Amino acid sequence: MDYKKESLTLHEKNKGKLEIKLKVKLENKDDLSTAYTPGVAQPCLEIARDVENVYKYTPKGNMVAVVSDGTAVLGLGNIGAEAAIPVMEGKAILFKSFANIDAFPICLSSQNIETNIATIRNIAPVFGGINLEDIKAPECFIIEESLQDLGIPVMHDDQHGTAVVVLASLINALKVVDKKINEVKIIVNGAGAAGIAVTKLLFAYGAENITLCDSKGIIYSGRDDLNDYKKEMAKITNKNHLKGSLKEAMISSDIFIGVSVKNVVTPEMVRSMNHKSIVMAMANPDPEILPADAKQGGAFIVATGRSDFPNQVNNVLAFPAIFRGALDVRAKRITQKMKLAAAIAIADSVKNPTTEYIIPNPFEKGVVERVAKAVGDAWEDN
Repeated sequence: MDYKKESLTLHEKNKGKLEIKLKVKLENKDDLSTAYTPGVAQPCLEIARDVENVYKYTPKGNMVAVVSDGTAVLGLGNIGAEAAIPVMEGKAILFKSFANIDAFPICLSSQNIETNIATIRNIAPVFGGINLEDIKAPECFIIEESLQDLGIPVMHDDQHGTAVVVLASLINALKVVDKKINEVKIIVNGAGAAGIAVTKLLFAYGAENITLCDSKGIIYSGRDDLNDYKKEMAKITNKNHLKGSLKEAMISSDIFIGVSVKNVVTPEMVRSMNHKSIVMAMANPDPEILPADAKQGGAFIVATGRSDFPNQVNNVLAFPAIFRGALDVRAKRITQKMKLAAAIAIADSVKNPTTEYIIPNPFEKGVVERVAKAVGDAWEDN
């Protein structure tokens, strides 16, 4: 199937993918007077009396804003607010379909950090959570960090949703290859939002040996072209003080995690890895190395971000359930403990992992509910 052609047809025919439906009937004078004026004044007054009543009388408790400035959309780059709408709208339908959360796409025409932070703050009263999406690094770090005092969960999915599903996949992959997280050598290629978040979550789970690479090679302390975020990562990664290219980094490694660009890994590079190597090549739509080529190089387990190959590492397994769990317990933030709980719950959904089944299919029943409960429990245990 030509998905690009079919997608154009679908979007044109339906004028997008979302519509608003009423929860109440509006058929006569009494309906109008109850849902709107004069009756609507009473819930307004109750909320004015006690702002917590906003959760009782409005949809806030089940509403998430999907917010982007269009600077890092999929693998397309900085394509602007209007061009980002189909992706944000798509995210919203995933929230509804998988976790029954009402989500709405909000694409900002500004690419100014301060303006966008202020805008999100100003729209927050309507929403129970904010899902930041497709905002380039390092702006995404600053925006997310600046909004943690809103009193509602704010999460940049490209960072943390990706990190959660990567960890979940890795937990089961390590079971299959019979290796331990604290003993393996891990290479993360891509030092943007996703790569940094993945690295931090793997460390939180118990990894001890991670080397982070960007487009210029291995990140190490003293490299003179690093931004502040990469400098911080240089302090906690690359314990063997390696320098050089990705090719050199992969020698004698156990795990390759790619959140970068297509075709940067060759079968020869995979062949230089340790026995029973794990290759997670997640660049979309074209991975760092195709599964067949990775297998040719000797990879024991291969995962990608694509649905047409086994082991699809897909954020849809994480973000709807994380927000569902957070909304259900009225969490004020998404904590590291909640992300770890989500990853473990996703991994535990696969009872008998194999080389081609290390992570659940997004449509498997019960996964969202299991993950949401784990996330909610983790918040309440704080």
